[in-house]
Amino acid sequence: MKIIAARLIVCSPDRNFVTLKIETDEGIYGLGDGTLNGRELAVASYLSEHILPCLIGRDPFQTEDIWQYLYRGAYWRRGPVTMAAIGAVDVALWDIKGKALNTPVYNLLGGKSRNGVLVYTHANGRDIPEALDSVRKHMDEGYLAVRAQSGVPGVASSYGVPKAGKPYEPAERCLPSESLWSTEKYLNFVPTLFEKLRVELGPDVHLLHDVHHRLTPIEAGRLGKALEPYHLFWMEDPTPAELQEGFEVIRRHTTTPIAVGEVFNSIWDAHDLVRHQWIDYLRMAIVHGGGITPLKKTADFAALYHVRTGFHGATDLSPVTMAAALHLGLAVHNFGIQEHMPHSALTDEVFPHNYTFDAGYMYPGSAPGLGVDIDEKLAAKYPYQRAYLPIARKLDGTLTDW
Repeated sequence: MKIIAARLIVCSPDRNFVTLKIETDEGIYGLGDGTLNGRELAVASYLSEHILPCLIGRDPFQTEDIWQYLYRGAYWRRGPVTMAAIGAVDVALWDIKGKALNTPVYNLLGGKSRNGVLVYTHANGRDIPEALDSVRKHMDEGYLAVRAQSGVPGVASSYGVPKAGKPYEPAERCLPSESLWSTEKYLNFVPTLFEKLRVELGPDVHLLHDVHHRLTPIEAGRLGKALEPYHLFWMEDPTPAELQEGFEVIRRHTTTPIAVGEVFNSIWDAHDLVRHQWIDYLRMAIVHGGGITPLKKTADFAALYHVRTGFHGATDLSPVTMAAALHLGLAVHNFGIQEHMPHSALTDEVFPHNYTFDAGYMYPGSAPGLGVDIDEKLAAKYPYQRAYLPIARKLDGTLTDW
């Protein structure tokens, strides 16, 4: 089998997606997701101008060699654009391999380690009562784990809380918007949110929370300690992770489990975090981490240090990446939980898929390969539209982490 064509489908069915389609001489094709939220065309250009010509004539079964060729052979390594492009190729090749062998991708990764993939979804509200109602709504839908976010009194715009009751989607089809942020108000408020949730909901539902890089390590340690009575499943992205040693400070001060990594693009971003056991869950996205090939190795490395997976699964990634995460999550022994933000009905129509949700778990299905396709005619009706992520400033105007 040989690769005879590779092309990109860039579309925007409610949000932007970059999809790679690799075709073979046996009529089998595979799909990969190359979406990088707010920088989609940078990945598309990297793929079309540099990578795709190098794929023609290659054997798609050689996933390891092709991955090394694209990573080591380029000389310039890592970075979100490069790794998203490599990830798109790698996932498409695994899709081809599964289809050619007439088996789901998880069977090529060691088979099932569990019956289903535990997922969590997002709940939010302008205040605590709204957030509580949102959590209850998702529990009624069958979710066993819910991430809870709430507006902070005195802060005009809080991370994770949508505007005008719309489903949360931070990318905006305009120049970057700016919001104001107060660390002090946030730190004083969040424990009251989870105290109320535990009192009202009881101990059984798994509760998660995303700090979204807003704190310094010592501030994160303080928050984690304050949240200990409410037994969070995890506290996500408590501080920016460029300085991995910062998580040692957090670990010293709290037993609240820590998750991080949705902006990582290599195991080297998490090497010290994992081997020193400063985190509990690694959150890299399959595509931004370079695909299934390196993420399987990363999961195996993390397993040595009791670190589990929690792959990024927001709607800024297409159903192709969701399927890849479910196949890998079903297979690896140290799976933890999978993020699940349901895509819009239009996105699901453009990307028909075999994965399903039932009673708190997701299942990748038994279709060969990843079990996801793309309706190219429908996708063509929704062309790319430039969009940006927001920007945050502190109350005094200092730019801070969004």
